[in-house]
Amino acid sequence: MKRPRRAPPAPLPVLGLLLLGALPGLWTVLLRREAVAQQEPEPRPPPAPFPGRWGWGRSPAARGEPGGGGQKTFRALLAVPAAGQEERGGEGRFAAAGSSAPADAASPVERGIFWSRELEQQVPPGFAAEEAAAWLSAARAARVSSLEQGGCGRSSNRLARLSDGSRACVRYGINPEQIQGEALSYHLAGVLGMQERLPPMALALVEARGRQWEPVREELRGSHWAEGAVVSLTRWVDNLTAVVAPAPWGAEGGAGRRLQPLSAGELGGLPASQLVELVQWSDLILFDYLTANFDRLVSNLFSLQWDPRVMRRATSNLLRAPDGGLVFMDNEAGLVHGYRLLAMWDPYNEPLLRSVCVFREGTARRVAELHRRRSAAAELRRRYRAREPLWARLGFLSERQAELLQARVDFVHRHIAHCRAQAAVL
Repeated sequence: MKRPRRAPPAPLPVLGLLLLGALPGLWTVLLRREAVAQQEPEPRPPPAPFPGRWGWGRSPAARGEPGGGGQKTFRALLAVPAAGQEERGGEGRFAAAGSSAPADAASPVERGIFWSRELEQQVPPGFAAEEAAAWLSAARAARVSSLEQGGCGRSSNRLARLSDGSRACVRYGINPEQIQGEALSYHLAGVLGMQERLPPMALALVEARGRQWEPVREELRGSHWAEGAVVSLTRWVDNLTAVVAPAPWGAEGGAGRRLQPLSAGELGGLPASQLVELVQWSDLILFDYLTANFDRLVSNLFSLQWDPRVMRRATSNLLRAPDGGLVFMDNEAGLVHGYRLLAMWDPYNEPLLRSVCVFREGTARRVAELHRRRSAAAELRRRYRAREPLWARLGFLSERQAELLQARVDFVHRHIAHCRAQAAVL
């Protein structure tokens, strides 16, 4: 009689036996992974808010890097340093975003488009009106003790030491309209209420045998300045340092990208130092649009087509004082010269203006008055004639230039109204 065959083992017990045999190997793998994990650093905290768009960049020289570093995006180039580090521009320092608290718990913007009063009170005072008036009076009366080359831009300019011990940059224009533009831009800043951002400037008449220039008669011969030429004397300021454009003007300006507006919704989490500088930048961009000045940020943007790293470098004709205040230097491209070249430079100046939708309330109020009264040229002429004894030597704007100034004031006024309307629906 045949014995009955045993049934084969069920599949589940067999699978269980296999898993039991594999457990030692799995346990070994898990132990190794745990050991590796213990050697790895803890995850880094998330980056500070808006590090790319609202970061503040430094030039390669400031970072100790060679100028031709590897390819990077503009967002990376303008990112803030890591938390705990500081942005150093000479003696002007900016803490990285996230390393200090914002200016106030309250919003830095009031009524949608105006910098708050508390924030404006933190802006460095610049050149006070009384101080500027005292220097201008002294400079006009002083004699020029010496003239030196270097430190004042073009090779035709000179650094002058005056008999009262102060120093001044003497600018000799390639043509008279550059000195005229410098003078008119200075006084337009006064009309707009932002003259404290420009160093005091006066006109002077070059006369080798005159009392003011007699001590430097020999130096004048070597300068090749024309007798009777009108030059500008601009107060020399020590310890100024370079300024790199912050985003969005740096980060969004190249490769055909459209500039994104500086608006209230983009300012959350920024430390006080950055907000204070943005207040000054908003005035600068508005001022450069009105004067059609192409020799500042506009020239940097223009150069992007052949120099993709230009926004990493210093902004032309813009410097920072030790207290953090911006100094709007060398405005000779404004108004007269700039108005002749509108077709070339307005494709850059106009988008820059549209990129700003937060303003100093005082600036917006003055623009509104000039628009309502249609008095931009008249106000400028009145101030220029009252405060510059040599105004007649260079003359004033032509009728066409005066019309252009008013038209640009009107455009700025409409832009501010557009920003107000946009803020109302947000």
